[in-house]
Amino acid sequence: MDNEKELAIKPRSEGAEEAGKNNQEAGAPPRAEATAVVPPPAAPPDLAGAYDKLAAEKKELYDRLLRKQAELENLRKRTQREKDEFRQHAAEELIRALLPTLDGFERALKHRDSSVPESFYQGVELIYHELRDVLGRAGLTAIETAGKLFDPHYHQAVETVEAPGHREHEIVEELQRGYKLKHRLLRPSIVKVAVGSRPAYSPKPPEELADTE
Repeated sequence: MDNEKELAIKPRSEGAEEAGKNNQEAGAPPRAEATAVVPPPAAPPDLAGAYDKLAAEKKELYDRLLRKQAELENLRKRTQREKDEFRQHAAEELIRALLPTLDGFERALKHRDSSVPESFYQGVELIYHELRDVLGRAGLTAIETAGKLFDPHYHQAVETVEAPGHREHEIVEELQRGYKLKHRLLRPSIVKVAVGSRPAYSPKPPEELADTE
């Protein structure tokens, strides 16, 4: 009876342990313990393929960057060229409008009135040279005509004259000064051009005509 009581008050776990021991002593096979399932090892990554993919993406991004830089550079150059052309066009119109003023100064200094004080012409000449200097810094240059041959690209001939001592097609006189603005023709020079003298026609006398017959 005492033994039965002791077995009754023993924990279940202890009873299970003793039962297991008894089964092992009796030759019963041990119960298989549960084992964790280990997944198969993952396949190694394709490092060569990943490297090639990254290299191709890098090259594509680099090419796109170069194209964007080239487009920005072309845009900058085009914008700068348009700004320069706009400024040049505005300056050209202003300078063209001032050319008659230069002509007026030149005529006033060329045809002086003896009754006008010389100090007046000195002031006019000073203003004229200052205006020429300002326009010259803007790119205005006069077209040379003295001793030059006629050039249809820069000169406009309004008269041809026989001028002994001058070459054929040499400019004899400048009637209005021409100008260039930074290698561009702004206004041609109006000039007179020398031509060779034509021999006078002299008919042969009747006796010479008879000899030729």
